[in-house]
Amino acid sequence: MSNSPRTRTVLSCTLVAALGAGATACGGRPDHPLSAAPYDAASQVVFNNSSGTGKVDPDQPLEIISKGGKQGRITDVTATDAAGRFVAGRLAADGTRWHTTTPLAAGEHYTVRVSTENTDGSPGRKVLAFDTGVPSKKRELEVTFGPEEGKYGVGQPIIAELSEEVTDKATRVTIERGLRVESQPSVEGSWYWVDDQTLHYRPKEYWPVNASVRAHSNLKGIKLGERLWGGNSADLKITTGDRIVAVTDASAHTMTVYRNGEEINTIPVTTGKPGFETRNGIKVVLGKEYFVRMRGTSVGIAEGTSESYNLPVYYATRVTWSGEYVHAAPWSVSSHGSANVSHGCTGMSTGNAAWFYETISQGDLVKVVNSYGDDMNAFGNGYGDWNLDWDEWQEGSAAIGNPAKRTPPATQLARLRPQV
Repeated sequence: MSNSPRTRTVLSCTLVAALGAGATACGGRPDHPLSAAPYDAASQVVFNNSSGTGKVDPDQPLEIISKGGKQGRITDVTATDAAGRFVAGRLAADGTRWHTTTPLAAGEHYTVRVSTENTDGSPGRKVLAFDTGVPSKKRELEVTFGPEEGKYGVGQPIIAELSEEVTDKATRVTIERGLRVESQPSVEGSWYWVDDQTLHYRPKEYWPVNASVRAHSNLKGIKLGERLWGGNSADLKITTGDRIVAVTDASAHTMTVYRNGEEINTIPVTTGKPGFETRNGIKVVLGKEYFVRMRGTSVGIAEGTSESYNLPVYYATRVTWSGEYVHAAPWSVSSHGSANVSHGCTGMSTGNAAWFYETISQGDLVKVVNSYGDDMNAFGNGYGDWNLDWDEWQEGSAAIGNPAKRTPPATQLARLRPQV
C-alpha cells in the first residue's frame, strides 16, 4: 500500500499517542501553553505611568508598550472607569503598543486589563488600577440645557449654552460628542453650532407625539482644550404632546390648525400689510401672554403719525423675539379673512384668539406661507431651526458637518418689540 497523505496522518496521530503519556488523539496535549493559567505579564509590558504610584496626568494619553522580542506581544487591552464605561483605544497591528484615543477624565479611577502572549503562545495577564489627577490651573466648561423641564410641542429644539466661547474645531467635536440627547421613541437628530457658545439640537423630522426626551453631558472631568475641562451639568428631561401645526396662508387670509395631521379648525385672519409683511416660514411658539401693551414706537413708528398705535392686546401667542404674535385684533375684525392690515402680527377675533391660545403650547409650530415678507431667520429671532433642511442642518455640526458650507448665524435681534 502506498504511503498516502491520509495514511501519514493516521500514523502521526498514533505516534503522538504512543509518545505522549496521557495524550488523547489529535486534539493536542493537555499541557499545551494555551491551557495554562495566564502568567503575570508585569515584566512584559510598560505603562507610561510605570511607577504605578501617584496620580496619572489626564492631559496625557494612556500608553501600554510591549517590550517585544522574546517577550512576545500585546493581544488585547480593556480600560474602564469607576462606572464601568469603556475607554476607547487602539492596538498596533504588531501588538507592540496600545494607546487611548479619547481623553481621560480628571479625578477619575480607572482599571486596565492587559492580555499578552509570549513567543511560545502562553497567555499573560496584567491588571493596573490608577487614579487621574486634577490640574491645579484649569477652567471648567459648564453646560446649561434648555428649555426648562416640562411639556412642549414637537417643534421645540434642545438648547445647550456653554459657559465659555469655543472656536477650536477639535474642541467643538469633543464637546458635541459628549452632549447626548436621547428620546423614546428614538429618532435621528444632531447638534448645530449657532455661535461659539450656543448649540441647538433637533431631530431630522419633528419630535414624535408623546415622546420623552433627555439631554445630558458626559464631559465632566474630560480635557477639552488648553486648561479647559468639562464641568458640571444638570440633565434635562422634557416630554412632548400632540403635534400641533398652524398654517397661515397670508394670501388667502386664513389659518388652518392641525392636530396630529388632522384639521381641527380654520380661522379667518389678517396678516402684515405692505411695508409690514409677516415673515414666511416655520416658527416655534416661544410663549403665551394673556395681555400685552403694544406700541408703534417699539418698532420705530413715531407717535402721532398715521401708522402709530398704542393698544391693549389679549390672547397673545409669541412666535419671534422681535414681537411677532398671533393675537386677538377686534379693531380689524372686518378685514379678517379678506385683507392684510396688521403691522406684522397675525390677528383674529377675540373668540378665535382665545381658542388658539388655549389650544397652542410652547414648542408648537406656526407656519406662514404666501406672504410678501422676508423669510424667517433660522436663528437670532426665535426658533427658526426647521427652516433649514436636514443637509443644511448637519452642516452646522462640528462632528459630522462641512464647516466650509456652514450657514452663518443670524445677527441677534431686539427681543421685546411687539408688532400688530
